[in-house]
Amino acid sequence: MLKFVKHNLETISGVEIYPILSLLIFFIFFVMLYTWTMTYKREKINELSNIPFSDEADENNTNS
Repeated sequence: MLKFVKHNLETISGVEIYPILSLLIFFIFFVMLYTWTMTYKREKINELSNIPFSDEADENNTNS
């Protein structure tokens, strides 16, 4: 099966750039994701992590 794909890819000119571009996009995406998570404010993370608990508290207050 691989020999059929390999033969078709050999006929395309400039095909060797696609694996390099794929790796580069993959690497840049995860570096940006890592940078975004490391620079996120601690207060905002705490606020977002308490959202499920605040919904339950709001429901209990409105039902009482």
